Amino acid sequence: MIDAMTSNKVRYLLFFQYFGTKYSGVVRAPETQAVLGVENYLEMAAQKLRPVGKVKFSISSRTDTGVHALCNSAHMDIERTPGKVPFSEAILVKALNFHLQPEPISILKAIRVSDDFHARFKAVSRTYFYRIVTGCERTDLPVFERNLCWAASETHLDIPRIQEAARFFVGKHDFSGFRSVNKETPFRSPVKTLLQASITPSTSFLPNHTQNR
Repeated sequence: MIDAMTSNKVRYLLFFQYFGTKYSGVVRAPETQAVLGVENYLEMAAQKLRPVGKVKFSISSRTDTGVHALCNSAHMDIERTPGKVPFSEAILVKALNFHLQPEPISILKAIRVSDDFHARFKAVSRTYFYRIVTGCERTDLPVFERNLCWAASETHLDIPRIQEAARFFVGKHDFSGFRSVNKETPFRSPVKTLLQASITPSTSFLPNHTQNR
């Protein structure tokens, strides 16, 4: 047994991104499940670093099946065998990214943090980004865009009215109707505060020959 005073267990905050189409979500799924979560692959990559004990990740923000993340975060504790110094942030990023291949998951940054840091409970806010393409069907989209946006066949959206409606979402609300609760789920307040909701039109990204079909 390694004495607590000599243990080289270190906690890291990791920032990572992923293309979520092939995953069950970001959180770990049972290993017997056909489709796994992003967390499963993060854990498998961390285990290939030959740590002492099993490495567990604590994800700051949950995402569902098919949802992507430009930047999510998590913390993990990793302990190396006696005599080996803790990983530097740069080495940890390179090593995890190497073992994550060929998965569409990438570690962006690692920061060494205190043992009492918690990625979820220290998060100040979260930002969600949605893309809607108008005037086409999903099959009209370039293949590399089909899982990155929602195709609406309507040719016109009333942006001013949508912006006006979005203002009703801003502020403190009770989201009890959007969650599932059972006796095994610890209670967490469903009251959340939405700081900003904005709708911004953008220029078309479709090739001309697709737009003119």
